[in-house]
Amino acid sequence: MGHLLGYARVSTTDQDASLQVDALKAAGCYRVFVDTVSGSIQKRPELDRLLDQVRPGDTIVVWRLDRLGRSIRHLIDQLNDLDAREIGFRSLQETIDTTTPGGRLVFHVFAALAEFERDLIRERTNAGLAAARARGRTGGRPSSLSADQVRSAKRLYEQREMTVAQIGAVLGVSRTTVYRALQRSPETDSTNPNPRRPSAPDR
Repeated sequence: MGHLLGYARVSTTDQDASLQVDALKAAGCYRVFVDTVSGSIQKRPELDRLLDQVRPGDTIVVWRLDRLGRSIRHLIDQLNDLDAREIGFRSLQETIDTTTPGGRLVFHVFAALAEFERDLIRERTNAGLAAARARGRTGGRPSSLSADQVRSAKRLYEQREMTVAQIGAVLGVSRTTVYRALQRSPETDSTNPNPRRPSAPDR
């Protein structure tokens, strides 16, 4: 049998990981890796160490699903990578275990929902662009986005599958306009002359 290895994450140095660590040890994890970083940050050194040390037949255990993935799409990608390496995954709070038939079924349902959400965002974005073209906006880079486009930009950014430049290309606006839109609510105007850029890097 493989080993159970735990992974815990807290968002700030003020938070205590002891609740997660205790639950993971009680579940049988012989070792627990703990990161103290925001879920939006790409680099998580302890998770990298865990993924480097885990071997086929082992199972990674987390206290809750959001400890591993930043979004449903990111979580699905992580689990697909583990499955390809013949590594199991277990979440204690959601009682998901991909080493069992029931756990694999739940995982596939999550994957289908994530793909469905992605398709909805794409369809809404394309519909918005088509409506804009029908009103005569056929070219150039507009200085602002509609409320629907702002919501689409934020959803695409939160999925973390596209760069800011790529989101701008989809919406037909500049990268600066996307940055500005990400710093306001859909109901407000995008005229802030000094927008604060999102913390995540534009790759």
